[in-house]
Amino acid sequence: MVKTILGQIKEFKRDSLLTPVFMILEVIMEMVIPLLMAAIIDDGVSKGNMAYICQTGAVMLFAALLGLIAGMLGAKYAANASAGLARNLRASMFENIQSFSFANIDKFSTAGLVTRLTTDVTNIQNAYQMILRMCVRAPFSMIIAMIMAFTINAELAAVYLIAVALLGGCLFLIMGRASKYFQEIFPKYDELNASVQENVSAIRVVKAYVREDYENGRFTKASEKIYKMFSKAENILTWNAPLMQCTVYGCILTISWLGAKMIVMNELTTGQLMSLLAYCMNILMSLMMLSMIFVMVTMSMASAERIAEVIKEKSSLANPEHPVMEVPDGRIVFDHVEFAYAKNSKEPVLKDINLEIRAGETIGIIGGTGSAKSSLANLISRLYDVTEGSVLVGGIDVRDYDMEALRNQVSVVLQKNVLFSGTILENLRWGDKDATEQDCRRVCKMACADEFIERFPDQYNTYIEQGGNNVSGGQKQRLCIARALLKKPKILILDDSTSAVDTATDSRIRKAFATEIPDTTKLIIAQRISSVQNADRIIVMDNGRVVAFGTHEELLCSSEIYRDVYESQTKGGGDFDEENGGRR
Repeated sequence: MVKTILGQIKEFKRDSLLTPVFMILEVIMEMVIPLLMAAIIDDGVSKGNMAYICQTGAVMLFAALLGLIAGMLGAKYAANASAGLARNLRASMFENIQSFSFANIDKFSTAGLVTRLTTDVTNIQNAYQMILRMCVRAPFSMIIAMIMAFTINAELAAVYLIAVALLGGCLFLIMGRASKYFQEIFPKYDELNASVQENVSAIRVVKAYVREDYENGRFTKASEKIYKMFSKAENILTWNAPLMQCTVYGCILTISWLGAKMIVMNELTTGQLMSLLAYCMNILMSLMMLSMIFVMVTMSMASAERIAEVIKEKSSLANPEHPVMEVPDGRIVFDHVEFAYAKNSKEPVLKDINLEIRAGETIGIIGGTGSAKSSLANLISRLYDVTEGSVLVGGIDVRDYDMEALRNQVSVVLQKNVLFSGTILENLRWGDKDATEQDCRRVCKMACADEFIERFPDQYNTYIEQGGNNVSGGQKQRLCIARALLKKPKILILDDSTSAVDTATDSRIRKAFATEIPDTTKLIIAQRISSVQNADRIIVMDNGRVVAFGTHEELLCSSEIYRDVYESQTKGGGDFDEENGGRR
């Protein structure tokens, strides 16, 4: 874990090394000042030597300025190194997330990934900056101050050893009790972020069902858990301050009392006593800094583990050693395919699938909710790998292809349509970044999206809000279909992607496919018979199995499931015609 985190320092190693150098220089200057102060009192003030006072004062001023400059440079380099580490951690996590398969993404929640990229990285950034500065400064300052104190008077300096041992033991107990709460806090942030994310993304539904109070309750509950854990941890940590104060004042009183007796007996000078008191504060403040570092490191360890988990996660899908870079055609073969989302699943999602689909065919896929229609389609573009058997595209196992090459030729319009903030043209060019406006207009005409785009004042330069919230469900689906067509794929998969489109528009889209992309293999997953009945062949699925495969007419005769769905839908009276404003 530590190796994974520190491996992200990269180009900021120089800043990370310079920070402790300047911190040590600052400490040395701070340790010199009490000695110079003692010399001024003992050899200058007591003897009335003004020249010595000015000379030593000038050296003292120089030491103070040098220490100040060293402290400023140390802070600057520490800030650069910690901010750079945070930047690299976020970049590495985000880059690795982009390589994740659907199986990897299923392992982490969206809210959990957001928390790791934000809160957890910020914790590491703060901890690393404190480690670079204080983890060098505090121990070094304490050791040097202790050596200086023993050099002045070993008997009085022994008071510090006793104080450090007692205070260190108490702080260790406090930190040990507080650390367990910090380790439990950060997973709770995932719950809080999940509550916020779900509420904001579904705010229209929340308001439509007047569920604001319920959502407030959910958020308050998640927030309350974090508050209680932080309160418990902070209540334990509040003992730091009184313990420190008691130790500091105890040391000052003991050294002042013993030191005064030694001054009377001429065993100690006034200047030396003042130096010892200054070193007392240095030693004990260094110990307090170490306790703060311990708190930060304890908090950041949980964050570091969560970040390292994402960085070290390997995609469950990988390219073969010598991948095939070209997809010959749109033929698809499922050869005794079984598939399960988890390796330890008791029952596979897809069971013994055997299919042969010719290039250029239009294939309908129909079945009830949960019949694994989408799971079947996801295997074609290798979004998941089969558990048993094989899927062949163009006569080649999909596991032998370069994944980018395969997915560029297998265009999928997923069940959940997503548009990104930007213009319509920018969204369409996700399919082909080099597409001209004419290319975009052509595919929009095929997807029947041109009719509503041209009604917008800015037409293809119309700005789409995040998630496509300023267009209707049917408009969003057609834009997503157009975007997929722009890839000029050999296989086009429409996963229930015309469900929000009326049957008239759906029919026009299918006719455009038949005439404009006849060589492209088209798989249409749908809930309604009208979307697939004109397909070359139709797959009927039930409980993860292919129970029938044939033309519309064949299935009406041979498949009871298909016939029941057809009869139930044809008796419903049809859908709304969006173009003509009436029933079909």
